[in-house]
Amino acid sequence: MNPQNQRSIPSYTLTCQMSHETAALERLCQVIRIRGFRVAKMVVEGVGENLDIILTLEGTRPIAMLQAQLEKLHTVAEVALAAPRATQTKTA
Repeated sequence: MNPQNQRSIPSYTLTCQMSHETAALERLCQVIRIRGFRVAKMVVEGVGENLDIILTLEGTRPIAMLQAQLEKLHTVAEVALAAPRATQTKTA
């Protein structure tokens, strides 16, 4: 494995709203794993009958493909990709 590839893995932030059903969160995580992404951070908050989820994911595959697959889950109401953060550069 090339160590340079490990340092350049893209990171994405997705927000997701889904119904709080049995094993719904497990199915979400399974789709993420199968599609080749790694969960770096997950924040889950129960709001009534729903779950509001913020995911920070790492992976080299197209994030649009994962987003489309998550939207197909019957428990998922919405999936949105957060705008990428601007990288900071130092000025002299």
